[in-house]
Amino acid sequence: MYKYYLAIDIGASSGRHILAHTEDGKMVLEEMYRFWNGMKEKDGELCWDVDQLFDEIVTGMKKCAEAGKIPVSMGIDTWAVDYVLLDEKDQKLGNSVGYRDGRTKGADEMVYEIIPEKELYARTGIQKQIFNTIYQLMAVKRDHPEYLREAKSLLMIPEYFNFLLTGKKAAEYTNATTTQLVNPETKDWDDELITRLGFPKEIFQKICRPGTVLGTLTEEIQKETGFDCNVILPATHDTGSAVMAVPSDSDDTLYISSGTWSLMGVECMQADCSMESMERNLTNEGGYDYRFRYLKNIMGLWMIQSVRTELAPEQGFGEICRNASKMTITSLVDCNDDRFLAPENMTREVQKACEETGQQVPEGIAEVASVIYRSLARCYAKTIEEIEGMTGVHYDCIHVVGGGANASYLNELTAKETGRTVCAGPTEATAIGNLAAQMIAGGEAGSLKEVRKCIFDSFAIETYQA
Repeated sequence: MYKYYLAIDIGASSGRHILAHTEDGKMVLEEMYRFWNGMKEKDGELCWDVDQLFDEIVTGMKKCAEAGKIPVSMGIDTWAVDYVLLDEKDQKLGNSVGYRDGRTKGADEMVYEIIPEKELYARTGIQKQIFNTIYQLMAVKRDHPEYLREAKSLLMIPEYFNFLLTGKKAAEYTNATTTQLVNPETKDWDDELITRLGFPKEIFQKICRPGTVLGTLTEEIQKETGFDCNVILPATHDTGSAVMAVPSDSDDTLYISSGTWSLMGVECMQADCSMESMERNLTNEGGYDYRFRYLKNIMGLWMIQSVRTELAPEQGFGEICRNASKMTITSLVDCNDDRFLAPENMTREVQKACEETGQQVPEGIAEVASVIYRSLARCYAKTIEEIEGMTGVHYDCIHVVGGGANASYLNELTAKETGRTVCAGPTEATAIGNLAAQMIAGGEAGSLKEVRKCIFDSFAIETYQA
């Protein structure tokens, strides 16, 4: 009888339930359920349907019971920065607004009137992204101050789902750091900063480390799903989980968590909150075992996903990637430009960027995708130079994990542009990292190093030479 673990990994476009067990020292995965996700406009805001997502979580858990594969534990990871506010009756206040919504416009300047940008970085070490929770809360304070007056709890998206499953509220460290409200030395909320910004301190939950056993399922959820199990906090920020799955035993490992976003960085034991780090727009997000994910957010395959929807929804990503590799267009765009965050039409935005810089304007899905892939690789090359300059370490290899590990053309371009060997895989890194935290918590793996060795032995890794 196998010992099963359940990872529920919810991304910006889909979610899935992945069961895992070990055989002969290797991790074996089985997808039990998959469902759609996406932002929808509601009351003029781009929102997540968290009620529907929770229904999908429960549905997938039922699938496990129907298959007779009852997990000993489960963990949920999602994207970062977004949250739910609850009142004294634990009812949601306002919409579950997503990070691509434009409500944060001007909120950064409101924050900087209270705390200068340089001081904010020195206190938190977090890269400025206009959608960080700190700016979202400032937008709420400006537009809906009644929500903050009535709020009794703030829960990040995965922690809200955990609350619905267990009845217990908690904050998880890796996700909490993305709020830009956590002190990197104390690993706790920066109460002084929160007070200065006029946010109610009492809404912020106790921060727990990944691997914490939150509790068991409520009686209601047990009856609905047909089983009980431990609910464990993995690294609930999906990138935190993905980095746990980087199959390397070296302390000097450079990774790209490649999906909707490209998160490129290294693991450090201390945060770098220097002004030089800030000027390079690097961030110090929390990682497993109080490591820091010293990285840069790069726009990523969101751009490819968008142009596929616009131009060729019938084509698979593999076909798009292969066709792009045959193109000769040499135009490049700045993937980190805010114009690509949530344009009305990604294709036109890429074309306009090329036209404005006097470059060949791409036509059709293959040429547009080629421009994006080449631009991402060029951005990776620039970022690795910045990280090496800050850490003083030369990185010979780049580990690409996540869905982008399947993008062979992008991996080839990355090896060529950076002059580094690229090791691609595993593709299900986020779910695997989620499962890894559960296995360590359950005693099946003794350490992060041990579980990474298991991951290396369990999944295929493709190598691309410079």
